[in-house]
Amino acid sequence: MDVTFQFNWQAAFASLPHLVAGIPYTLLISFGGLAIGFFIGIVVGLLRISRTAWLRWPAIIYIEIFRGTPVLVQVLFIFYGLPQLLGGPINALVAGIAAIAVNSGAYISEIVRGGVQSIERGQSEAGLSLGLSRGQAFRYVIWPQAFRRMIPPLGNQGIISIKDTSLFSVIGVGELVRQGQIYIATTFTALEVYLMVALLYLVITLSLSLALRLLERKGLVGQ
Repeated sequence: MDVTFQFNWQAAFASLPHLVAGIPYTLLISFGGLAIGFFIGIVVGLLRISRTAWLRWPAIIYIEIFRGTPVLVQVLFIFYGLPQLLGGPINALVAGIAAIAVNSGAYISEIVRGGVQSIERGQSEAGLSLGLSRGQAFRYVIWPQAFRRMIPPLGNQGIISIKDTSLFSVIGVGELVRQGQIYIATTFTALEVYLMVALLYLVITLSLSLALRLLERKGLVGQ
């Protein structure tokens, strides 16, 4: 039997208003989770390089657990598992933000560790020789240089987290993929709709990539 298929551009563009409604949720989950994850990453990353074993090992365990398990499993555990322990439901949006936070926090902690350890030891010694305390040497000498080097990998982590939000349709968060699924259920235009979903993700991630490249060209990040 001869079966022909013609791509329906009209259906593809007609889906855009419905899909765009999911972008705020995608951005809120990703950047909200990343903001929390950044603070988690700073704390855990600094604990990771501590010389004190009882501070260092909990950080290592946290990093290995959340880097070694899929973010989909983490969000399912938070949304379906934690309510059994807490005795009440967790909002799907909150669960999504929490999953991005703890997952990105593990990766960001390694970015922080690498950034701090990339600064030559002589920089800290120079600060101490000028009369700064160790805390002041870290705050005013080490951290500003390390943070500049962290920005490119932090941007990459941001792109990864944005794409990870596509998994959260399984818990009913109204992000891009979920909006696409809802629209497809009534129009049966899966090919057209998922193509537009992919293009919207591409626009978001490329915008972030271009912003990072612009910062690099202006010398605001990196070495």
